[in-house]
Amino acid sequence: MTTQPNESETALALFQAAIEKSYSRKLTIADLFTAAAQLKALGLDRRAAELYKHWIAFNADDPVVYAAYFNFATALADSGDRPGAINALREAIRIQPDFQPPYINLGRLLEDSGLVGAAVAQWMALVERTAAVNGESVAHKLSALQQTGRVLESLNKDEAAEDALRQILEIDPKRQEVVQHWIALRQRQCKWPVVLPSERVSLADLANGISSLSLANHADDPMFQLAKAHHYEKRSIGRPKRGLPERSLRAAEPKRARKQRLRIGYVSSDLREHAVGFAMTDVLESHDRAHFEIYAYYCGIARNDPTRERIAAAVDRWTDINGMDDETAAKKIAEDEIDILVDLNGYTKDARTKVFSLRPAPIIVNWFGFPGTMGSPYHHYIIADPVIIPEGAEIYYSEKVARLACYQPNDRKRVVAPQRPTRVEAGLPEDAFVYCSLNGMQKLTALTFDRWARILTAVADSVLWLLTGTEQTNARVREEAKARGVAPERIIFAEKMANPHHLARYPLADLFLDNFPYGAHTTAADSLWMGVPIVTFAGRSFASRVCASLVRAAGVGELACASAEDYIALAIELGKDRRKLAGLRDRLANVRETSLLFDTPRLVGDLETLYRDMWRDYESGELPRPDLRNLDIYHEIGLDLDLEKIELLSDADYRALYQRKLAEWDAAYPIEPDARMWRPR
Repeated sequence: MTTQPNESETALALFQAAIEKSYSRKLTIADLFTAAAQLKALGLDRRAAELYKHWIAFNADDPVVYAAYFNFATALADSGDRPGAINALREAIRIQPDFQPPYINLGRLLEDSGLVGAAVAQWMALVERTAAVNGESVAHKLSALQQTGRVLESLNKDEAAEDALRQILEIDPKRQEVVQHWIALRQRQCKWPVVLPSERVSLADLANGISSLSLANHADDPMFQLAKAHHYEKRSIGRPKRGLPERSLRAAEPKRARKQRLRIGYVSSDLREHAVGFAMTDVLESHDRAHFEIYAYYCGIARNDPTRERIAAAVDRWTDINGMDDETAAKKIAEDEIDILVDLNGYTKDARTKVFSLRPAPIIVNWFGFPGTMGSPYHHYIIADPVIIPEGAEIYYSEKVARLACYQPNDRKRVVAPQRPTRVEAGLPEDAFVYCSLNGMQKLTALTFDRWARILTAVADSVLWLLTGTEQTNARVREEAKARGVAPERIIFAEKMANPHHLARYPLADLFLDNFPYGAHTTAADSLWMGVPIVTFAGRSFASRVCASLVRAAGVGELACASAEDYIALAIELGKDRRKLAGLRDRLANVRETSLLFDTPRLVGDLETLYRDMWRDYESGELPRPDLRNLDIYHEIGLDLDLEKIELLSDADYRALYQRKLAEWDAAYPIEPDARMWRPR
């Protein structure tokens, strides 16, 4: 018998003894499972699969042979034999159709093989078979529905995915991961109200499960956003079971800081053809290499593209941490002796937040990838600017606020397609006034659409140009326009295209209308770079204030309005006064190369000053300690608020609302004072 690599004499003896018992039918299925598990624990997946194959061959009449087939499939999949695993699972289902686990695994293997329709069919077959009401069948049904919803969502079959997830919530409304995806699906379909309770699913259940990113789209409530971020971090990240070796949490080394370059590590899944990658490229190319050493840690999709190549060439060291578990990735960062680790993901897709929780660097910074606070015990600083986080708004952030003149980086070398399309080619009327909002559909809310309808009604020859959603979503938005007295044909959709061609078509629009509460960020910079003005107004939350910062930095600060009503009035005024609008467009074109918004050398210089200040804080023992007091209580209060209507409150009324709720809580359960809204008299 040929031995396998790393196969010890003990492992070989175990395998041979189990095979002999299989031949003689003296190995019970329980002993089979035990022996296979021991082989797997030794890293011998192929031996485990071989043992199952032999046992099945000589024990095919065993009443629970279907369970052996199921485990055989797992062993085959672990050893890399996906077709064999698929066949074994199908055999398990053929022998015992009511045995539910194979349906889940078979669907996953079919999905991984590119047979998505067949995968969904397997899961739905399981849903049909789980009529019996018992714990095991319900668990399998929920698992099948969740897998179905996940795959349908990835295929942009939003309504079907939403339906699958809603079925789960009607059975178990406390599944926060399902709530998170269900709400995100409703947002990107523009289904209003987004947070829709039912007899079995309460508003509090939905508010409890909403993700931090969806909440930024949904509500202008920075206090609940802070509490939500903290709640998510505690629930989904939490305290590491074990930390890194003590050497990774090294004390300050003053002589090293004086004589050598500070090492800055940027961690992101988006250092590629992505809004974050586009914006960060110029920054990474512009760092002062005499004083800073730049490391990039990539955790995104395994696909190369020109932006990723440009970033990899710009940094001193590029490391792909996709194949590493969290502890291995953190150890790598610690071994690289990174001084300041910058989180460019926050709570977004493919983030590696658990790596940060292991504290692989002395200083951890939240910047740019996520529009808000992390609410974590290990992010020390958040980088913003005086508009996004004005003086007095620090109470909404767990991190210490570090400010640039303008927080958002931009690429001065962005590629714009040389061929500019015409309005006819883009499906736009030649002579109309074209308002646009080329943000994702998930940012569109009912209140924002109400405002846009008022603008379109007042400017008779105008149309609204939006970035397309699915066919069903586009139809829904047109119906919403009709319900507000706007002809559906005045809503025109722009197909998605590669960024250079997308940028080239921006000048076809006359005026960009910002969303609220999650406004245009990198989208705003693209519009301003291409000379299209944006009308916006600032709210309380981070995401609602970025665009106001950007238009000021671009030299057209008068486009940042004081209120929603002023925003509507200015959009109407510019729609009727082409001469005034032309003056704004000319000013944007004239100052583009010199404006603060696109001054990457200044941003990088200021950023490096912040890094030096952070390192001095660390050396002097003054590294900020994240303030997490009472955030569980703020979260509980937020669950009972009408989040969608919060934006209609004045700042004074907003604070008074929280203070009243805190006082009610304190009357029943005394609350310790904090530095935010609770200072009992």
